[in-house]
Amino acid sequence: MSTSAQGPQFCQLVQDFFAQNLISQRNVSPRTVTAYRDTFRLLLQYASDQHHKPPAELGLTDLDVPTIISFLDHLEQRRKNSIRTRNARLAAIRSFMHYAAYRAPTVLPVIQRVLAIPQKRCHRPVLGCLSREEIEAILAAPDSSTWSGQRDRVMFATLYNTGARVSEISALRVSDLTLARTSSVTINGKGRKQRVIPLWKSTAARLKEWLGIIPHTPESILFPNRLGQALTASGVEYRLKEAVKKAAEGCITLRKRRRLSPHTIRHATATHLLQSGVDLSVIALWLGHEDVSTTHVYLEADMPTKERALKKLSEMPSRPLRYQPGDKLLHFLEEL
Repeated sequence: MSTSAQGPQFCQLVQDFFAQNLISQRNVSPRTVTAYRDTFRLLLQYASDQHHKPPAELGLTDLDVPTIISFLDHLEQRRKNSIRTRNARLAAIRSFMHYAAYRAPTVLPVIQRVLAIPQKRCHRPVLGCLSREEIEAILAAPDSSTWSGQRDRVMFATLYNTGARVSEISALRVSDLTLARTSSVTINGKGRKQRVIPLWKSTAARLKEWLGIIPHTPESILFPNRLGQALTASGVEYRLKEAVKKAAEGCITLRKRRRLSPHTIRHATATHLLQSGVDLSVIALWLGHEDVSTTHVYLEADMPTKERALKKLSEMPSRPLRYQPGDKLLHFLEEL
């Protein structure tokens, strides 16, 4: 292949990046391949419109800094993507540029300038946490007289027990369960990392009952839809939304919750483990966090723990403050 990587050569470079680098050499997860694929579908279509040429005729030099920055702005302003999504798209582009650096060295200056584009910092709001009472109301909300209601009850119970991501809970298979004296579930997490989570006796009992309802083999989806296929993330979120709506009839505090998602249940699991005295490093393993610093956000959100810490420190005596007029120039600056 020509090192200029223009026209059809660039097309081959993109194909090699996916087929050889991501799949064959690095063996990344299917989710990563899908995320990168979606990024390049958006990027190549955008660059095609900007440079007035078909995607197959684009070259590496067409993906210069102005084009990439304009594309990232397009994601935020026109497609209304969040900053986190924007950064994820940039990470995919960076990965490709690192690969292209040794395949097309003559275009290295363009590649280096693109690699210098920084990630955009974003606001990290304090996480809201569901109380134990709110969780109990949600778990009891699905109608147990229907097949889908029975599934939702055991699925949400497993979700809370394990703190699994929505993609992890929907991908669970019957073979991932171990229902014995010590029951557990094996979760296949991000980056092909597996973790084994113990189950409460109540969760294990619900799962045993559920397996008696559905026809299954070891490879069957544990929480299928009516067609026996895995629920989508939006499907799980919809079922949770319906459960919350029903639970809010008897739980007043749930009415004030603006938006709850399966990830909110994951947050509740982590926070409740923390409030029970479980060490952060164990919670990180429980949730499948590669870095324990990721788990610190739950400590920041745990107000009862902060209040207990505050009670251990006695208040400082304070004297009433007397007003004193400030300098006119400083006052002007303060009013800006």
